[in-house]
Amino acid sequence: MTPPSVPTATPTQPDLRTRAEEILRTLAGEGARLREDQWTAVHALVAERRRALVVQRTGWGKSAVYFLATALLREQGAGPTVIVSPLLALMRNQIDAATRAGIVAVTVNSANLDDWERTYAEIDAGEVDVLLVSPERLNNPDFRDRVLPRLTASAGMLVVDEAHCISDWGHDFRPDYRRLRGLIADLPEGIPVLATTATANDRVVTDVSEQLGLRSADDRSAAAPRSGQPLVLRGSLDRSSLRLAVVTIKSPAERLAWLASRLDELPGAGIVYTLTVQAAEEVAEFLRSRGFAVRAYTGKTDAEERLDAEGDLLANRVKALVATSALGMGFDKPDLGFVVHLGAPSSPVAYYQQIGRAGRALERAEVVLLPGQEDREIWAYFASLAFPPEPLVRQTLAALSESPLSTAALETRVDLSRTRLEMLLKVLDSDGAAKRVKGGWIGTGAEWVYDRERHQRVAEARKAEQQAMLDFLATTECRLVFLRRQLDDLDPTPCGRCDVCTGSVWTSEVAAEATAAAAERLQKPGVEIAPRKMWPSGMKELDVPASGKLKATELAEPGRAVGRLSDIGWGMRLRELLAGPDQPVPADLLDAVVRVLAGWDWAQRPVGVVGIGSRTRPGMLDHLARRIAEIGRLPLLGALSPIGERPGTHENSAQRLAAVWSALGPAPDLSGIDGPVLLVDDLVDSGWTMTVAARAVRAAGAPAVLPLVLAQAG
Repeated sequence: MTPPSVPTATPTQPDLRTRAEEILRTLAGEGARLREDQWTAVHALVAERRRALVVQRTGWGKSAVYFLATALLREQGAGPTVIVSPLLALMRNQIDAATRAGIVAVTVNSANLDDWERTYAEIDAGEVDVLLVSPERLNNPDFRDRVLPRLTASAGMLVVDEAHCISDWGHDFRPDYRRLRGLIADLPEGIPVLATTATANDRVVTDVSEQLGLRSADDRSAAAPRSGQPLVLRGSLDRSSLRLAVVTIKSPAERLAWLASRLDELPGAGIVYTLTVQAAEEVAEFLRSRGFAVRAYTGKTDAEERLDAEGDLLANRVKALVATSALGMGFDKPDLGFVVHLGAPSSPVAYYQQIGRAGRALERAEVVLLPGQEDREIWAYFASLAFPPEPLVRQTLAALSESPLSTAALETRVDLSRTRLEMLLKVLDSDGAAKRVKGGWIGTGAEWVYDRERHQRVAEARKAEQQAMLDFLATTECRLVFLRRQLDDLDPTPCGRCDVCTGSVWTSEVAAEATAAAAERLQKPGVEIAPRKMWPSGMKELDVPASGKLKATELAEPGRAVGRLSDIGWGMRLRELLAGPDQPVPADLLDAVVRVLAGWDWAQRPVGVVGIGSRTRPGMLDHLARRIAEIGRLPLLGALSPIGERPGTHENSAQRLAAVWSALGPAPDLSGIDGPVLLVDDLVDSGWTMTVAARAVRAAGAPAVLPLVLAQAG
């Protein structure tokens, strides 16, 4: 990439503002005018080449600041702007907005691999004004080593969008953002840097400022900027269109029925947020059965389907997207009429970020929260994915050497789930203790200090945020004042619009027919269990003789569970049962098992039942296997009894398989069996106990195995 030409002299302030207003009108329409604080930010970036952090509510116009600054800097001969942006949806919106302003914007991401070389050539030729990259791209070895140095040397401005992601105090921490510290440190003198976010309290603002080098640790003030000093702009978080309300309804069926009964009353098109993928899919399916045009949108939705669903919502072809937090940052629909939460997010800050999607260009938008009894359990699960304790970090560092190891290979050496291990490796990489290279990860040998106090403070902050969310549900003060205070906006002025201010509340009453329909849907048992087909990599390291694909003679057939522990229907009932004492399976769950069996479209009816013994619930498992055999009029062929000590709790597939490989006794003799057998257990979590048991049952003579369990984790 050729260095940019030397910038021409900066126009005088009146001329610069006039030109900025002209560009703004091409971006936002003839009636658009710069706000004073937008102009303050643009002037600091363009005329003074300063660093700035802009914390402003969703819809304020943060993207206008960096596109205007880009256009003005490019007119002065500066190089292209590099925007680090966290989501493909956000990148698409940003490219559309840039195009309207006559700015040539391109992106390099995992969805356009075939375009990369052409994009790099266009950047080299000076034909690109804006390059959007994901934070994950910064750690791609090829991009980091081949492209990033040239961009750093020639960039006209760096923009860090959704900058709260760099802070582990933030509600959406992403370790890849940590690499930005090094990127900013390598920028030539005088290159402006802009960080933006809509959701950051004082703690996050300070952390982001320090990590990005926007200001020194002893410069906390956001006073009027002096020339050469970083600029921190924070505005009011009030949203005059939002009507906040909380509706407390006890049961999941009643909450779902309430939504189906009220959805037509909500204005326009909107978003229904759930806390889990399964809940989003269940709710969307039920609403469709009630005649509503809705689609599910989760982290498991593939990229093309996500784009299609976003298009449907933008064009009002659907009433709502039923979404997890995967639909959040960067989704821009100014006329979004409502946001409903089925389940409370674990943080008021995260909640504010999500409701900020609504009502940007409307006089009124409805925001309704329906908390659930299961919310705290879901919060606890996500909290369990926090930064690992020091012994596991040290174990990971010890496993790394000069020879690259894949993440899968590291799993045989470190007992961390794939998600937590990848997060840890990215943090170690950004801290210089590890490095991602082609073929995996290596250690650098650099000294690394475990900041135990910080991790403890973050954990305590998370607990405080959860308590604050519970307090929000019960508050008797203005709900928007409460939320603003959580983001350190201390304006005490009541909004005058929420249910507390107006005394006008949504009724919690639900028609009996709607509740019955929701209950029928939620209580419909039956979840398919996909069998494991591949052994984890590197099992020889753990003395387990298994590799590659499972043989056809070892495989189980697709199985069935009554429900998932995370289901909004059966989930709570199953969690209570499995957390309780060893006891016979209750009648309602036995009835559910019978309904699962009745609806199972197996190729051949099973000819017998085999149980999997349990150390913790032997009575329950024995009762379940016997009753299934009695109800199905099938012989009870025996059980695989647990042997040795109880395997410890393990996080990843390799460690879990190693723990259960020799933990079950031999299968009963099944020679002469001429059909499939039901293999019965209480819970499928990772699936490796069932896989090892099914392999043993197949080896004992069963031609096929049909797994049947009460619950599936996840």
